[in-house]
Amino acid sequence: MKKMKFKFLSLLLAVLVFSCYTPDDGDHVEPITTYEVIAGEWGLMNLTMVDEFAKRNNIKPNEENLSTLFNFEDFRIRFDVDENNRPTTYEVVGDVPPLFQLNGYWDLNSDFQPTNSGSIVIRLYSDAEKTQLKDELHLTSVPRTNRQMELQIIRTTDGTPFVSYKFKLIEEI
Repeated sequence: MKKMKFKFLSLLLAVLVFSCYTPDDGDHVEPITTYEVIAGEWGLMNLTMVDEFAKRNNIKPNEENLSTLFNFEDFRIRFDVDENNRPTTYEVVGDVPPLFQLNGYWDLNSDFQPTNSGSIVIRLYSDAEKTQLKDELHLTSVPRTNRQMELQIIRTTDGTPFVSYKFKLIEEI
């Protein structure tokens, strides 16, 4: 009888212990948005101008490094977010020629990196309501552990790209 009572209590204890166990599967953690990843200040590592017409027609040279020309070595861009990691303002600092509006408001076309071949677009606005779209920067490389990202701005005429600028940036810490 003692042996049976001991087995019963052991079984009851095991059921109680394992019934209270809940695995930590990460369900309670919010996913990291692209806003969180690109928020902050970024310095220029490299700026390349691409002649899209020459590139399409295999004419060389079709790229020019602008990094050390026109004071671009002073280029910094800051993307601000609020306490909920939602986009607020952006600002380009440094004595640089304006390739796009130097300050304003921003958002993304997607909170998360697409799983298909689509790209993330940083939309730049002149107003806080985000009704006056001024430009779009294509996020061609999302920051990871190396804290680098690449942006591209494409200029078109009648829907055909004629020049683009590729910014390779590193996070300023």
